[in-house]
Formats: sequence, structure tokens, C-alpha cells
Amino acid sequence: MSDMSQVITPRSDQLNSDSLLSGPLTIRIREVDIRPGTEQPVSVFYDGDEGKPWKPCKSTSRVLVAAWGPDASKYAGRSVTLYRDPDVKWGGMAVGGIRISHVSHIEKALVLALTEKKGSKKMTTVQPLKVEQQRQEPTDDPAFAYANQYITAIEACDSADAVGEIQQRQAARFAKLKSERHDQADRVQAAIDRKLASLRNDGTLSETNPTATEGRADEDRGDGSDDREP
Repeated sequence: MSDMSQVITPRSDQLNSDSLLSGPLTIRIREVDIRPGTEQPVSVFYDGDEGKPWKPCKSTSRVLVAAWGPDASKYAGRSVTLYRDPDVKWGGMAVGGIRISHVSHIEKALVLALTEKKGSKKMTTVQPLKVEQQRQEPTDDPAFAYANQYITAIEACDSADAVGEIQQRQAARFAKLKSERHDQADRVQAAIDRKLASLRNDGTLSETNPTATEGRADEDRGDGSDDREP
């Protein structure tokens, strides 16, 4: 095993910012539990959470309300892309925190003024997240759920380089998916091909990323290259 991302995941009863050191994570919400008066009143459970919900802070909760309204019972089946912001402070020290970059079910970008610290606000932009309708199906199948997360992350990319980075990070796990569940691997590859074609048509395909330019990782092209681990 050579995938370092598998051994740096922190032990916790919830998703935290260090869990996103290897890159953004797109989740599909299953349910939201709200317990007013507690230290972390909101728990967002999502497909593949392994019993470790995302507990949004007040700022990220405000993003959800601005995007989808205050009725959390309507959030099920919707998706968000989370990332680690290293500049988030606690007790005056930059410790990192979870922020939202994309949300589904909005027509255009949201621009919000969110509290950064007492008496100070910061402008934040949240982009629309496009999610295939077929991913509204139940995802109790781990392979299906992983493929959905991979596809959603690919669809959120705004450049071929970003696509290539995700492919490199997921190379080992994707190779396992291909060997065990070729049907789900085909779904992922089709999404990658569609995204690259879209970027090519938009004139944003980068020639600096040979993996992205070809649309497939070296091992998928059958040229005998070694697998590249994330």
C-alpha cells in the first residue's frame, strides 16, 4: 500500500478539516439532525459517512440556509462540496476549518458576507454544483456511493488540471473499483470523458496535464505504465 491519504485520516466521531487534507469532498446528504442548545447543534449525515457526520459551524450553516432555506428536512438528496480552509482561526490561531465551495439546487453563484471574526465579515462565493439525476437513487451500495462521490467531484472541476489531480489522488482506489465493479468504473470514466470534452469545447483544456488531455490515466490507455498513486 502506498496511498498516504489512507493513514493520515484523523480519528474522530465527526468529519473534520484534517479529513480533507487530501482534497475537497462532495457529499450527498441523507438526513439532518438539529439539537438546539448543544455545542454543535447541527449534524449532517451523508452517504458513506461511516457514522461520522459533518457538523457545520454557524458560517457554513448560514450558507445552507441561504442556498436551500431554513427547512432542513428538505436537504435530503442534495449535495455540497466541502474543502479545508487553512486560514480558519480558533482562539486566535489558524487551525483550519471546513468550508463550502459548491452546493446543488441553486441556479447561480451565491455571494455572502460571512462573519470571519468578531466585528469582521468576509465575502464568500459559493458555486452551483451540478449533480446527475440518476444519483438521487439509494446508495447503500459502497461502490455505487464511491462512484457518485467521484463523479460529483469531477463535475465540480473548472479545469483539466483539476480533473487530473483528482484522477491521481484516486488512482489506487479507482483501479480497485475497475477490478471489482466495472459497471461503476465505467460510470466514473464516462463522467471524466464528458467533463474533459466540455472543457475542450470551452477552450479550457490544459496541455500541461497529459493525463487530462488524453482523458484517461496512463494505466487506462494500456501503454504499460506503472500505476500512479495519489
